[in-house]
Amino acid sequence: MPANLTPQYHAAEEAYRRAVTIEEKIDALQEMLAVIPKHKGTERLQGDIKRRISKLREEGQRKSRSGGYNPFHVEKQGAGQVVLVGYPNTGKSSLVAALTRAKVKIADYPFTTAVPTAGMMPYEDIFIQMVDTPPLTPEGMPPGLLNTLRGGDLLLLLLDAGSSDCLEQLEEMISLLRGKRIIQAQPNAAGSEQEVDDPHRIYLPYLVLATKTDQPESAENIQIIRELMPHLPLHTISTKAEETLDLLKKEIFNTLQIIRIYTKAPGKPPDMETPFVLKKGDTVLDLAFNIHRDFPNRLKNARVWGSSRFEGQTAARDYILADKDVVELNV
Repeated sequence: MPANLTPQYHAAEEAYRRAVTIEEKIDALQEMLAVIPKHKGTERLQGDIKRRISKLREEGQRKSRSGGYNPFHVEKQGAGQVVLVGYPNTGKSSLVAALTRAKVKIADYPFTTAVPTAGMMPYEDIFIQMVDTPPLTPEGMPPGLLNTLRGGDLLLLLLDAGSSDCLEQLEEMISLLRGKRIIQAQPNAAGSEQEVDDPHRIYLPYLVLATKTDQPESAENIQIIRELMPHLPLHTISTKAEETLDLLKKEIFNTLQIIRIYTKAPGKPPDMETPFVLKKGDTVLDLAFNIHRDFPNRLKNARVWGSSRFEGQTAARDYILADKDVVELNV
């Protein structure tokens, strides 16, 4: 079956050829995987791209270990890695402490966090990794923090809504992250991009969290930000209000664009305790690859409960799965 590769795929492939660093190569391969047509004719190519990504990540880890201890390297765990970013005393450590069981140092003075600290946030039946980081400053970011940010799956940009210069700090933070090609431009009020982004690069999704909303000036500052940046993914939170934390957990899960898939063996009940975590748009074949690298070659078909039209309906290898589907693989 012909692959029928798109211009977007060929552009990402060219970006991979031009890539120099491991990070750039991984970014290009991830873009190739994201835009490649999902059908039987590209199954082998998809598997090859995934193997190359895995090999490059292992190579990067070996180089990191051989270069000695790196306090800014945070090994990924759980269903996704969420990295918190912000200026001093914006509440990053307090939020991580409220969402996880991590023992982070919390104080009213700046630069309490010297190196990244990780904790696991429970969300229903999975855990999502939250990473507290040293603060940004008007001069930029601490050496080593850039790779921590690029290694994440989602950024949370924290903002002290009660601060008189919160708007300036937000603009500086977004400008810094855009300058490092980590996040993408937001459309302006007219709906057009303020600057042209690299179409070949994968940017990290992000949410902006306004903290300390009980301060006298916070409501007015938040209103100004919403008017000036209407497309900004801005959310208000309080570590003392459980309902805002619950809403944040759900928003994090949705923004990560992940799904939970439960598996079952023929004739047995499904395992509803330990789901496989995949990306939205992933297929039965992607699930097979995550279970064992030999499964894609042996896979005949699958039965799906949940998103299928009929419960237990037979599904092809390219069937797109949905959150909380139950899948039985037939090999």
